[in-house]
Amino acid sequence: MATINKAKSVRTHERAKGRAFTPEQELRRALMNCMLWEDQFYEDGVSIAERIGALVAKVKPEAVAAMAVEAREQMKLRHAPLLIVREMARLETHRGLVADTLERVIQRPDEMTEFLAIYWADALGPMQQRKARAVSAQAKKGLARAFAKFDAYQLAKYDRDGAVRLRDVLFITHAKPKDAAQEKIWRQLIDGKLAAPDTWEVSLSGGADKKETFERLIAENKLGAMALLRNLRGMLHAKVPRKTIAKALEAMRTDRVLPYRFIAAARHAPELEPELETAMFASVKGHETLPGKTILLVDVSGSMMAPVSGRSEMSRLDAACGLAVLAREICDEVEIFTFSNDVKKIPPRRGFALRDAILNSQPHGGTELGKAAKHVDAKGARLIVFTDEQSHDRVEAPKGAGYMVNVASYRHGVGDGDWRRVDGVSEKILDWIIATENA
Repeated sequence: MATINKAKSVRTHERAKGRAFTPEQELRRALMNCMLWEDQFYEDGVSIAERIGALVAKVKPEAVAAMAVEAREQMKLRHAPLLIVREMARLETHRGLVADTLERVIQRPDEMTEFLAIYWADALGPMQQRKARAVSAQAKKGLARAFAKFDAYQLAKYDRDGAVRLRDVLFITHAKPKDAAQEKIWRQLIDGKLAAPDTWEVSLSGGADKKETFERLIAENKLGAMALLRNLRGMLHAKVPRKTIAKALEAMRTDRVLPYRFIAAARHAPELEPELETAMFASVKGHETLPGKTILLVDVSGSMMAPVSGRSEMSRLDAACGLAVLAREICDEVEIFTFSNDVKKIPPRRGFALRDAILNSQPHGGTELGKAAKHVDAKGARLIVFTDEQSHDRVEAPKGAGYMVNVASYRHGVGDGDWRRVDGVSEKILDWIIATENA
């Protein structure tokens, strides 16, 4: 009779020896990079979402709630935290924290309707039948509290057509307005009489001259940083003067914009790279520094070329380049390498020049992270690896302080020994490294 008493072998998708994690570590790993239901290079979005759902039950309620809040507030994820709360609502052990967590993670009105759509997503039949499925008391309470946070402008901006509307949220939760003014706003919402907000989306879809509209929105400071970056190509097509766009980029708030956002914007408006690079450097100005020597090791393998979502042209490698650009600016002394089938040392350039050096350093082949980690001389330095961790070869323990920054949601990681693991794509990753070393 064959024995079944064997140690479980954990492997990456590229068949290297993998690293198993506790349920809490595995949930964090899956969540912090999750574009919900979006396929990745090795795993489809449905299986990742199902794994997240299964892991919630295995992790303490307080840890799950804190993770959902971190994913929303630090990693800027919108949909995955809502899935977490849905799973919490289904568990007797977790549902007591649903109201507080849901109120916290909902930061835009449309996230209330998204939550209900996710809540009913696995129910069968038309949406009208799904709506008949009862929403838990804790979920109703959290939605009602969240609804009270938004003013007339915000509600009007996000009162969009869809299977679930904002008025549905009101009907389901029986939310109570805090005063007569709010009651009036909610009545206008129900009756479809809220005044249309003066947003760039409304202005540009209303048939007005696009050049004049963009110039007015810029002059009135009604384009936030992300809206400005996303509309650069449209502005150029509309013949908005370059000087006007440059002034807007110079004046915009950059403190919450990661370098990879500028990289994505430059792909659509390459003629604005000088202005975008200036704004990108402004976004990291004043950041606390990493003292001593740092080695950056950037994964440029084929799997890193996959887009982060089906609606995005930004790849995992773009995100890694953005983190490398940020790290390059805050490190006292830095050496930069890329790895795929080979290991290549590249010049420590800055900004878009560093991006280009990373992207063009070598062909985008396999993931030989173990060879790369052995190749670099990290003795006396900190080694920061930006990767999706799906290595072909075994990754040994770091020779010094080693940080494995995971930019994907895959189940198994790599690395023997004391690798310090960070999951997600955020400037907070480097803040965490600084805080860890200062503790």
